[in-house]
Amino acid sequence: MPGPLTIAVVGATATGKSDLALDLAEACGGEVVNADASQLYAGMDIGTAKLTESRRRGIPHHQLDVISVTEEASVAAYQRAARADLDGIRERGRHPVLVGGSGLYVRAALDRLEIPPTDRAVRARLEWEAARVGAANLYARLREVDPAAARHIEPNNVRRIVRALEVLELTGRPFSATMPRRELLVPTVLIGLRASRPELDARIGRRVDAMWRDGLLDEVSRLEAHGLRRGRTAPRALGYAQALAQLDGRLTEDEAKAETARLTRRLARRQESWFGADPRIVWLDADAAGLSRRALATVETAIRDNDGHG
Repeated sequence: MPGPLTIAVVGATATGKSDLALDLAEACGGEVVNADASQLYAGMDIGTAKLTESRRRGIPHHQLDVISVTEEASVAAYQRAARADLDGIRERGRHPVLVGGSGLYVRAALDRLEIPPTDRAVRARLEWEAARVGAANLYARLREVDPAAARHIEPNNVRRIVRALEVLELTGRPFSATMPRRELLVPTVLIGLRASRPELDARIGRRVDAMWRDGLLDEVSRLEAHGLRRGRTAPRALGYAQALAQLDGRLTEDEAKAETARLTRRLARRQESWFGADPRIVWLDADAAGLSRRALATVETAIRDNDGHG
């Protein structure tokens, strides 16, 4: 007999994924596994829209608050931990509900995905070179040696350019050869939430306003005492980088909020592009009446199909 079906709720930021995941977990008897890279960080709550303990309805949540702000989020480490959580939930006879908008983390948890090795010395040398010659020159080199990877990386994304060149140097294989295949490890139903461009932009604006209203600056000040500025990825997270700039006097509050909203809208476009290319996802409108009921009907059909083909 097949094990419990895995449920995934994905899509752009601010589409209501966390609440829908709770509804589905509650209805199906499930546990939630986070797939938002920023929510892995302990203490990064307001700026990541992390559900507080009181809002989790007593449903177990995994992969929240598992690393400190001084650590670097790692897809490889996440893959190992998240898959262990998903397997454990299934072994308990419950449905895992994976939820998040970090596309590569979703794929790392659900699909066959090889994570290439890393080498700090090689990466440091490439980062130094990027600082010396500029991202454009490094991107030009990547385009020559691995054009397939270059097509999927923005020319100004130094971190990903360096990573692609690092993998090529360490393995002798192009980074594009390690890109994920759409091949699920276990039976899974993927539900995507979408919103019209004006509605999504409005949702993002309201979320950013709420972040500042709910105390993001105080949260960032507390995290500073835990080494936020020493981290590699946490201090660059959306909202956190802008809050730090405001605390430093480099941005006014209005400027910090406007930049956060602008960059979050850009992130949402990238998320739409990433998830929109996956034909396995069943898309639902985030503001549709009866959203939870429609999503649950999709899940129940998938569960019956899964049980019938065991």
